[in-house]
Amino acid sequence: MARADDYHSFERQIDKWRIRKKDSSDRKSYDEVFDRQNLMIIYKLLSDGYFDRLDFPISTGKEGNVFRASTKANEFVAVKVYRTATSTFRDMAKYVHGDPRFSGLMSRKRKLIYAWANKEFLNLSALQEAGVRVPRPIAQQRNVVVMEYIGDETEPARELRSVPLEDPADVSKKILRFIKLAYKKARLVHSDISEYNILMFNGEPVIIDVGQAVLLDHPNSQEWLERDVGNVARYFRKYGLDINVKKELEGIRGK
Repeated sequence: MARADDYHSFERQIDKWRIRKKDSSDRKSYDEVFDRQNLMIIYKLLSDGYFDRLDFPISTGKEGNVFRASTKANEFVAVKVYRTATSTFRDMAKYVHGDPRFSGLMSRKRKLIYAWANKEFLNLSALQEAGVRVPRPIAQQRNVVVMEYIGDETEPARELRSVPLEDPADVSKKILRFIKLAYKKARLVHSDISEYNILMFNGEPVIIDVGQAVLLDHPNSQEWLERDVGNVARYFRKYGLDINVKKELEGIRGK
C-alpha cells in the first residue's frame, strides 16, 4: 500500500506541473511526456533509487523533454524522456537504419523510440570511454534515459550559442578533438554537431544529444562527419576563426 501511496503522491506532483503550464503547446508536450505509461517508467526509475524527485524542466525538444532531478543524497541528475507520440519518427529512423545494433525496428514506432533511447545510452557510454566529454550515462528504461546533470545549483549549463567565449580558438580545438576521438576510438559520428548540441560548463564544451550518432559503417557517416566539421567551422567564423574543413577532416580520418 505504501508503494501505491508513493506513486499517487508522485502523480499529484506531475499534475501540479501540468496545471502551471498555461501555454497550450507546453501543456500538449507535458501530456505526451507524462502519459500513464511514461509515468510508470519514471516511477520505476525513482523507486530503483536513481533519483528521488523531479525538480524542474531543463529543456523541451522536438523529440523529448529533459528534467533536472535530485537524488536522496541531494545530488543532481538529468532525466530525458522521449515522447512516444513524437512527430519526428521519420527523422529518427534514418539514423537507426543501417545500425546493426537495432535492426528490424523500422516499422514499429514505439519500439524504434525505445531503441533510440537505448542508442543514446550506448553512445554516451562509448563516447565517455573514448575520452569525449559527454554527460555520464546512469540508467535507461525504455524511452527514458538518466544521465549526469550538467550545471550547478542555480541553473543548467547553457548552450554554446548562448555563451560568450573568452578563448574561442581553444574551445573550437576541443570540439574538433572530441569529433576525432569519437571517430577514432568510439567509431562514431555525432551527425548533428552544432551550437545547439554543445553545452558550456566551467569554460569547457560538453557534447549532448548523441542519440543520432552513427557507427562508421552507416552509409551516411562520412557525409554527416563533413557536416559536423562544417558546422563547427561555420559557427566559429563569427569569432574570426578560419577553420580549414578539408584539413580537419583529413586529420580526423587519417592514421
